[in-house]
Amino acid sequence: MFDKRLLAVIACAVVFGLFAALLVSRYLSGVKAQSKSVLAASVSIPMSTQITRDQLTVVHLPPDATPDGVFTSMERLVGRVTVTGISPREPVTEFKLAPEGSAAGLAAVISDGSRAMTVKVDDVVGVAGFVLPGAWVDIVAVIDPRETGSSQGPTSKIVLQHIKVLASDRNIEKQETGETTLIVKAVTLEVTPEEAEKLALAATEGKLQLVLRNSVDSDSVETTGVDKRSLLAGHMLASLASPGGSTVTSTSGQLRASRQRPMPSAPVDPIDKIVVQEAEKAKPPVQTIELIEGNKRRQIALP
Repeated sequence: MFDKRLLAVIACAVVFGLFAALLVSRYLSGVKAQSKSVLAASVSIPMSTQITRDQLTVVHLPPDATPDGVFTSMERLVGRVTVTGISPREPVTEFKLAPEGSAAGLAAVISDGSRAMTVKVDDVVGVAGFVLPGAWVDIVAVIDPRETGSSQGPTSKIVLQHIKVLASDRNIEKQETGETTLIVKAVTLEVTPEEAEKLALAATEGKLQLVLRNSVDSDSVETTGVDKRSLLAGHMLASLASPGGSTVTSTSGQLRASRQRPMPSAPVDPIDKIVVQEAEKAKPPVQTIELIEGNKRRQIALP
C-alpha cells in the first residue's frame, strides 16, 4: 500500500508542472504574437544570384530588432538579384538587392554611373590571391618611357585609388607536391568612365600592380610618383643623416664626395648638388680659438 503522503507529493508535482508548462506556453505565444515574421536566407546566397523559393525561410524577430527594408511577402522577393552575399538565417533586406527588373550576373552589382572593367593580373599583382570580390584596392602603374624613345627611366605612380573589386577569376592549381595554389588570372574592377580611360592607358603602356587597402579607409593620398633617380637620392640622403656616414656617391655614379677630399669644380647634375649640400650640412661644426699675438689675431682650429 502506497503512502498517502507520497501520492500527495506526486500529485502536487504534476499540478505545478502543468501550471509551469501553461505559463511558458502563454509567454511564448505572447512573444510570437509580438514578433514580426520576415524572410531570411535558408542557405548561403552568393552575390549576383537570382533568389528562388528554395533559398528562403521565415524567421521571427522582435520589432525592435527587425532591420529596415525586410520582406514579408515571398512573391515580392522571389526573382530579385543579390548585390552582396547573404548568410544562412540572415534577413534579406532591400539594400542587399539590385533594382527590380535587373538580370542575374555581374551587371546587377554595378553602381549607377560606374562601369565594370577587367584587367589581367598574375598571382603577385593580384596580391597573392587575397583580392576577392568586395575588396578595395589602389592601382599602381609602372611605365618605362624608354620604350617610346625617351631617356627617362621607369616611373611608378598610383593612378587610381579606392577601387572596388567586383569579381576575380581564380583558378586552383595542384602542384607536384600535392599542395594546391590559388592563382588569380584577372580581376574585374568598378570604375567611372574617366577612371576606365586611365586604367586602359596604364594597362597598355606599362605594368599594373594592385595594392590591397582597408575596406573602411576611403581617403585618397596625393603622391608625386617615384623613378630610379628619386629613389636612390632619397636613400643616400637618409644615409647622410647617420653619424658614421663619411662618403656620398651621386646617383649618376660620377661624383664622390668625402670629408677628406675637396669637392671638384666640374659641372654636376642638380641632384648631385643637392646630395653635396646635404653632405656639407651633415658635417660636424669645427671648433676654433682666437690667438692674440701683440697687435695680430688669428684663428686656430682645434683637432
